[in-house]
Amino acid sequence: MHLINVAAAALNQTPLDWVGNARNICDAITSARTQGASIACLPELCITGYGCEDAFLSADAQQRALQILKDLVQHTKDLIVSIGLPLFHGGALYNCVCIIADQRILGFVPKSNLAGDGIHYEPRWFKAWPLRRVSEIAIDGKTYPIGNLIFELGGVRIGLEICEDAWVANRPGRELSIAATDIILNPSASHFAFGKHEVRRRLVMESSRALGVSYVYANLLGNEAGRVIYDGAALISSNGRMIAEGPRLSYSDFVVTTAQVDVDTTRMNRTRLASFQPDDHECDITRVREAFAFPEVQPWKSEPQTASWEAGPHLKEEEFARTVALGLFDYLRKSLANGFVVSLSGGADSSAVALLVWLAVRFGIDELGFDDFVEKLSHAVRCKVPTGPDAMVSKLLTCVYQATRNSSQTTEHAARTLAAALKANYMRLDVDPMVESYIAELSTHLGRKLNWQDDDIAMQNIQARARAPSVWLLANVRNALLLATSNRSEAAVGYATMDGDTCGGLAPIAGIDKAFLRDWLVWMFDEGPESVGRVPELDQVISQQPTAELRPQEASQTDESDLMPYRLLDWIERAAIRDKHGPIDVFRRMRIEFPAYTKEQLAAWIDRFFRLWARNQWKRERYAPSFHLDDENLDPKTWCRFPILSGGFEQELTEMNQLQETVEI
Repeated sequence: MHLINVAAAALNQTPLDWVGNARNICDAITSARTQGASIACLPELCITGYGCEDAFLSADAQQRALQILKDLVQHTKDLIVSIGLPLFHGGALYNCVCIIADQRILGFVPKSNLAGDGIHYEPRWFKAWPLRRVSEIAIDGKTYPIGNLIFELGGVRIGLEICEDAWVANRPGRELSIAATDIILNPSASHFAFGKHEVRRRLVMESSRALGVSYVYANLLGNEAGRVIYDGAALISSNGRMIAEGPRLSYSDFVVTTAQVDVDTTRMNRTRLASFQPDDHECDITRVREAFAFPEVQPWKSEPQTASWEAGPHLKEEEFARTVALGLFDYLRKSLANGFVVSLSGGADSSAVALLVWLAVRFGIDELGFDDFVEKLSHAVRCKVPTGPDAMVSKLLTCVYQATRNSSQTTEHAARTLAAALKANYMRLDVDPMVESYIAELSTHLGRKLNWQDDDIAMQNIQARARAPSVWLLANVRNALLLATSNRSEAAVGYATMDGDTCGGLAPIAGIDKAFLRDWLVWMFDEGPESVGRVPELDQVISQQPTAELRPQEASQTDESDLMPYRLLDWIERAAIRDKHGPIDVFRRMRIEFPAYTKEQLAAWIDRFFRLWARNQWKRERYAPSFHLDDENLDPKTWCRFPILSGGFEQELTEMNQLQETVEI
């Protein structure tokens, strides 16, 4: 029995925050040592942060990262530590992991498979390292090996796969397994997406089984760079069994998860694998042998510690609540804003945004305690605040209802009731005088009075835009972050007023569709997150039909009458944008998927969607930054690119409409 204690760290880093990132790394290393670990795996690019974008190409950034690496070496006494950083070598930049053992740099392993799909753009900055290439790099007059190395330390073989390396068919793990590697470390920066964590868990467990190793997986945590949220959840698996799992979506700066692996058991299990055909000769060139004394440790057993909410029937609702709440909290503290302002209309979208801010306070205080929560927001909370989440919400959240003559008592009462329940500051502003002054001024210059029959869109938009200056003014006065309230369904078809309801520095729900958002609000009303509970004051919000309330009330305006049923809109968006089906294919599939609607209805909605999608790309280009919540995002800066000017699907829609006319009912 050869027992080794290993650790995986989840770190909440910030791009180019040299002091903060180094502090988190040092604290995580200290925590791993305190927990008795001999090996500590830290996340990918943890010195610089993963989301540095084109700043990776700065020579100054690379030099600072290397200097921090050298400073960190002294903190690794009696430990083997993997630390990620960008490294310039041979005229190219590589995404590397440095292995340090007992205050000695042993070598560097560059990433072989770069993530270049979805939200990832690594090939823009880094070069992929050829799998079997080994070279040398000189640092301060000393040379170190660089390549797909195996580190044999104290008789234990340690190899690496860096994030994407483990997700491809031709993975480095295959070569590492052939070389009888005992432990594979995977320093990752794997973003949150609905349902992705379970895929990640299966990957880690199956890797440990199929490769015959113990597998240690580290990840980033929190809202690192603005748009992408990482859920942490370090994973340690051995022989196909998960033996340790760290918490997800923590508000801590770092979380270290430890487990004990038995190298002898892993080796014997590997010998039973029919697929294991050792090839020692081929791997000799990639091996770095160094002395390292693993301490004798007493046996102990670790178990995966997952939160009870992860096993419930409403996992997606819980994930949405906790992920966006953490994203908002990190955005607030890293942007140094003093709080949030929400233009609360009493409808679903703005109510959801206000709820998510409230949840950020509730979850954060529940985990950290009130004093530590306040300490993390010390820039915003400079005076003593009465203890408790209610007082903190009042400090951080202001909701503003901005009425016009087309606003209803229903929405105003819903907004006021919800704000009171959340203990948010609440203001009511009358923007009708501003709207009327704009209309009167322009009518004078045009020589005619603007009216609903001839100027419908313009008359609607001026109301939304007239709300912007006052709420921006309030946000500026309070040095607060104005949150936009548009959702993904609206973004798909441009059903939003630019410089109106799109105003804000951050759009927290622009990555989620309206149909789910409405379901989530019903869940918040009926049940709510574990440890928080339901919000009964949402009854007036969920009982309404979604409406912009920009036409006179006698028009009975609703979003779905302007557009189409939201569930159909979201289905078309996924078929057309995610799956890249053209109008004819979407029509054929919808006739099967939605038999309750006529072919004329379906064709009309498909036609409307494609025309509005093509026409409104310029709006999506101007949306405030949004959170990436699944792999169907419409954000052109992270996932979905489309030309601002295009042919608008004219030919495709003509052919679809001709087809539907000949299709039998």
